[in-house]
Amino acid sequence: MTRHLRVPGLAALPLVALLTSGCVINLDADQVVVKDEKAFKVGQNADLTLETFDGSVQVASWDRPEVVVEIQKRGPDRETAAALDVTASQDGDRIRVDAPMPKVVRHVIGIGSSSPSVSFIAHVPKHLTLTVHTRDGFITVGNVDGVVDLRSGDGSIKGDGISGELRARTDDGSMRIENVNGRVSIESGDGSLHISGRVDDLHARTRDGSIVIEADEGSSMKKDWDVTTGDGSITFRVPKDFSAEIDANSRDGSVSGEGAGVQSSSDGRDRETLRGRLGSGGHTVRLRSGDGSIRVLNR
Repeated sequence: MTRHLRVPGLAALPLVALLTSGCVINLDADQVVVKDEKAFKVGQNADLTLETFDGSVQVASWDRPEVVVEIQKRGPDRETAAALDVTASQDGDRIRVDAPMPKVVRHVIGIGSSSPSVSFIAHVPKHLTLTVHTRDGFITVGNVDGVVDLRSGDGSIKGDGISGELRARTDDGSMRIENVNGRVSIESGDGSLHISGRVDDLHARTRDGSIVIEADEGSSMKKDWDVTTGDGSITFRVPKDFSAEIDANSRDGSVSGEGAGVQSSSDGRDRETLRGRLGSGGHTVRLRSGDGSIRVLNR
């Protein structure tokens, strides 16, 4: 049954707790949310794709052999929100939930908070292949193991406890990836990057923003790593037993190495370059900043 609720002070409350199946919530005079839910039984090789023209996507794992996706359609009125199309399909363990841009959006887009959008909140098995694309909205993913591909046209990306392989890109937004375990390739058109955890392969690039890499014990290089920012500082922290060749350069900023394992071949006169060896050497870590300091910490 559909219910109509007016919720004062909604910004201070978790939206998920307020939504029930099939309900309509009036957020304020200019915005309404219509909520729906899709559930899919899956085996051990779940493959989930979530795509929306505009809206946030949140994904978290649980111990059930099923995928449940909560759908939140937002619009300036109930009719507009309810008319937003969401397609859901399943072929074996392969699931796709898609909110394409409808014609109605073209008539109202640009009027601020009342612009229509479709957000997803998904609960998934821990082991899966996950693809998330949104043209405008943030993405959060927690505690999943597999191949994870995240893309936002405009929004931040956060990950916690992702194992396996992570590929993520946002055209405009920051990224914070914590407790990662495996291969990481992330890019931002405009935003800071922060990666922490056990890393095997690494590619991190932003056109504008600082980068912090904190590699935990057990991190090792399977091939060369690349860390680049067009404008911002780089902090590269690795454990004492980490082995690599370091090639660091900043066009406008100091470059320094700290820790007993840092052995620099620089003559000390060029503060913008550091080439040296950590541990027994091996693959190369390439650190580049167009405008900002670089620090290599091995301790």
